[in-house]
Parts: sequence; C-alpha cells; structure tokens
Amino acid sequence: MAAGGSRYLKEPFAVQAERLEATERIMELQFAQVDQRLGRIEAMIAGLERRLWITVYGVVTVVLTQAVQGVLDYAPK
Repeated sequence: MAAGGSRYLKEPFAVQAERLEATERIMELQFAQVDQRLGRIEAMIAGLERRLWITVYGVVTVVLTQAVQGVLDYAPK
C-alpha cells in the first residue's frame, strides 16, 4: 500500500508545479533575450554618441579656424 494519501489529491498540485516550472523557464529565456537585445542597443547608442561627439568637435574646429583666419586677415601686416 502506498503511503502519503490519494493520488487524486496530489496530481492537480503536481500539474500546477510543472506548469509553474515551465513558465519560469520560459520567463528566464525571455529575460535573457531582452537582456541580449538591450546590450546590442546600448552598444549601438554608444557608437552613435561617439560619432555625434566627433561631429560636434569637427564643427567647433571649423568655426574656430574661420574665426582665427578672420582675425589674421584684419591683423596689421
């Protein structure tokens, strides 16, 4: 005789536990995928930010160069 009571009392809880475990595994996979995508997005943003700063420095360099050339044109010769 099996100890521990009726299988009809335990089976619904076993099914619920298996369903919960499956849901947890699926959620872990989904979170891992989201984390991977966020990593790629952050890398793309970092590259874009780097290019943006290079552009800003280039514009500032052009403006300063033109200002210096303008001052040199009006300087006594």
